[in-house]
Amino acid sequence: MLDISKGLCRDCLRTQTSETRRCPHCGSPRLLRHPELGTLSLVHVDCDAFYASIEKRDRPELAGVPVIVGGGKRGVVTTACYQARISGVRSAMPMFKALKLCPNATVVRPDMAKYAAVGREIRAMMRDLTPLVQPVSIDEAFLDLAGTERLHGAPPAYVLATFANRVQADIGITVSVGLSHNKFLAKMASDLDKPRGYSVIGRSETLEFLAGQSVGRLPGVGPAFQATLRRDGIEHVRDLQAVSEETLLRRYGSGGVRLKALSQGRDDRKVVPDTQRKSLSSETTFNSDISALEELVPILRSLSEKIAAKLKEEALAGQTVVLKLKTADFRGRTRNRTLADPTRRPGRIFDTALDMLRREADGTAFRLIGVGVAELISDTYADPPDLVDPRAERIARAEETIDTLRRRFGGAVVETGYTFGHKISRGANFAPKEDDETGE
Repeated sequence: MLDISKGLCRDCLRTQTSETRRCPHCGSPRLLRHPELGTLSLVHVDCDAFYASIEKRDRPELAGVPVIVGGGKRGVVTTACYQARISGVRSAMPMFKALKLCPNATVVRPDMAKYAAVGREIRAMMRDLTPLVQPVSIDEAFLDLAGTERLHGAPPAYVLATFANRVQADIGITVSVGLSHNKFLAKMASDLDKPRGYSVIGRSETLEFLAGQSVGRLPGVGPAFQATLRRDGIEHVRDLQAVSEETLLRRYGSGGVRLKALSQGRDDRKVVPDTQRKSLSSETTFNSDISALEELVPILRSLSEKIAAKLKEEALAGQTVVLKLKTADFRGRTRNRTLADPTRRPGRIFDTALDMLRREADGTAFRLIGVGVAELISDTYADPPDLVDPRAERIARAEETIDTLRRRFGGAVVETGYTFGHKISRGANFAPKEDDETGE
């Protein structure tokens, strides 16, 4: 077994035998040393400025140029390269503000199909390392390499360094790696030294490392909750560590118990491999054919709400909205549209599907309509704030309120304007479906 107890060079992959600041073999300063380097196996891999990196790879003239991937002047930033980030550009920032901060940036429209293809390539490379790969989004995933030492002839830390170099050489982009003893800390580690980072958080240093972190670094603590914690005198994780679990439970309910566990570095979630299900869909067959758009719209809205409810139930989001139609003579029509960001909101699913339906509703009689979402991922990054359209946040809050009411009082307690007065069975014909393709 390869011995990396004294360190590893991330560039030439030679093991180290002394405490020099540079690798004696290749002169690289990118040396990896940690007392627990040979024993940790839980990993988070995150591609660096994914969309922008792919565009720079494909357009050599953009090397060294600040690049923003996003919409037009009325749109928002999807991703910015690190040169643009130095100027203050951030994801979800209005494009006009981003260009004011970085006027010399090159703006590139998103090409989601291309990004998804690259994501699949990297995912396949991950699966060469271990079957325990859990995608979080198109450009990041958790891996569990426990028990793979005999397979690779090396500990996970070495295998990961090799993987990062291979991605850069074969795919043409870079990744950052976080190595720790659970998912929560592996994710924190991968954010510490971007880009091309490789950070390690060991068991023995967990409490000390967390103590100095802002509570805003904890998953699930957004700006509003962070403000609440600050009012209660809790600004850093050390403040949580000093409060009893009972007190946190009394103040914040079950969320307080979770905060206490995170403050102590406890996270027992397993790496769950990507399942075969790639999509969710809901469809209904009519008793008599329908051709009028105004009759199809409320049905489409109801189906969109069912899909959104299922996504939220399973903590998923979808990147692509799919519209399915079947004509009176049993001919099928399937249309799909990939979104800039994954969604779990009924409004976004419905609006996207409705735009596609309007193009198909040309007087044709339909016997079936369905709507679905594909490219399912965790809902962690679903529906980022739309800073350009102030109505979007209000609509999102209204939808969450409706969801709460329906969970408490039943599905029919609240109707939207699209479905009000229409006799649509909420529970009928719900059919979660797997994608026809196998694998990715």
